[in-house]
Amino acid sequence: MADDIEAKLYHEDLPNIGRIAKNRTKQCCQPSTLKKFLPILDWLPKYNFSFLIADLVAGLTVGLTAIPQAIAYGSVAGLPTQYGLYSAFMGCFVYIVLGTCKDITVGPTAIMALMVQTHVTGSADYAVLLCFLSGCVILILGFLNLGVLVRFISVPVTTAFTTAAAITIGSGQINNLFGIKSPSNEFLESWENFFTHIKEARLNDSLLGVITLVVLLLLRKVKDLPCGYKVLTKYISLSRNALAVIIGIVLCYCLKDGDKLPFRASGEITKGIPDFKLPPFSTPGENGTTLGFGDMVSNLGASLASIPLISILESIAIAKAFSKGKIVDASQEMIALGCCNILSSFFSSMPITGSFTRTSINHSSGVQTTMGGAATGVLVLMALAFLTTTFSYIPKATLAAIIISAMIFMVEYERIYEIWKSKKIDIIPLAVTACVCLFWSLEYGMVCGIAVNAIFILYKSARPKIQIHLEKINSTPVAIVEVQENLCYSSAEYLKSKLIKFVAIQGDGIVKLVVIKGEEITNIDSTVAMNIISLKEDLSMLNCDLICWNWNYEAAGVVCRLHKKERSMFKFGKSLEDVVTDMAESTTLQLDTVNED
Repeated sequence: MADDIEAKLYHEDLPNIGRIAKNRTKQCCQPSTLKKFLPILDWLPKYNFSFLIADLVAGLTVGLTAIPQAIAYGSVAGLPTQYGLYSAFMGCFVYIVLGTCKDITVGPTAIMALMVQTHVTGSADYAVLLCFLSGCVILILGFLNLGVLVRFISVPVTTAFTTAAAITIGSGQINNLFGIKSPSNEFLESWENFFTHIKEARLNDSLLGVITLVVLLLLRKVKDLPCGYKVLTKYISLSRNALAVIIGIVLCYCLKDGDKLPFRASGEITKGIPDFKLPPFSTPGENGTTLGFGDMVSNLGASLASIPLISILESIAIAKAFSKGKIVDASQEMIALGCCNILSSFFSSMPITGSFTRTSINHSSGVQTTMGGAATGVLVLMALAFLTTTFSYIPKATLAAIIISAMIFMVEYERIYEIWKSKKIDIIPLAVTACVCLFWSLEYGMVCGIAVNAIFILYKSARPKIQIHLEKINSTPVAIVEVQENLCYSSAEYLKSKLIKFVAIQGDGIVKLVVIKGEEITNIDSTVAMNIISLKEDLSMLNCDLICWNWNYEAAGVVCRLHKKERSMFKFGKSLEDVVTDMAESTTLQLDTVNED
């Protein structure tokens, strides 16, 4: 028995690297692996005609929403309007081949547009390069199986980020809603400009914007009316954005007086499908200079990390929401998203990701496979080819109403209440993230929220739950230490100082033995091991022995490999009374017991 315990304490399980490499190589050659990386090979052989009808209806319905949203988000990003449409079609086709969630539609989103806007600086080249580099980062993370990274971003942080982004985007459109020109779409600057220039509000734009906003909110609820035309009211509700755009275009065109338009319009949109070309690795600078790739990357700065992260977070969160009990392969979703961005950048796209609004419409429309994205992509291409002149008449007030109506429902009111109700301290990272996002930057808001969460985790790991109480076992005063959490390097010194303080407070020579119960200690590091050995030495100065009782063999082995002579400190199998009795028979405890008698 002793030999078995000794072997367990000193055994280190070194993996057979050759065997693992052989198995991985074998797995790569299997058809199941190919289907994993190309999900279309799994569902396409099972495809039938009934799926085609459902996918076509769903794809066209999503397209009617995608077109006005793409135009609006191009404006939010500070790009020529056609760039929003460029971003809306390529991702649909790529996701058909590589995506795992039938409901997801990939394209421009409000959050991506807002984050891109701060880096465009008057040149669309930055947006396209950012799309390419973001895709490369996401693809590499997917191939490295690093989908697990999104787990380190807590719900309060993501909730605050989404809420702050929605408020910022909605605030950025308040000026357009009333026909007021604004130099910025940022939260504070937008409201400051609105209140200082409110006298410049245009009556036509204000009426159109406010009425369109109210109608959009009402149409959102029309599908819930108790009437016999459920299918009709459902699709009227789903197509509300397209209806708003059509009505806005008709009014703008019919009410124009020569070249003078009654509303501030979106302006000319470049006609035709974008050329297939490499992303721009250089761009014109000031005074006729040319900025190289290094200069562009330097100007993009932290966005090269924040935009891929937010893109991954949005897409995987949507996939989980619509997975319907299926396990989401986060790494494969990252591979799909990375390829969508890389290939889209060859068609002058800004960064794209999964859209919650359009995914909800896709799901509500009864989509059966990712093939629904083909109908959406074709509809966007047709709009680019034939309707760009028509789109130039879209009133900015209409686009502002569409964006604001979407942002109202992106604020997660219920989730904030749930966080407050379940654990009030979680409001701290939520509040920090929201405030930094609103008053400084979205990227730094996410970073600050993660940092606050990390501080909470580190503090908790540095202060594990440790209960110490004094018992007399077989007439020997014993301090029983119950560690209710695992020990790591940050908690090593805390355990030592708390135990030494407890023994010292009891008085000189009162506590004869300290027993650390190890049922909850499954693993320790070298720092904890060194502190355990140091603890034993410090206790011996207080005429007190240390026993580690029923520790996990792996945790005990770390200490024993550090100092083999400390093997006797660990006791396994025996009851606590037997352990104390054995110790009482040793010379030190025997003498102490005689002196007490």
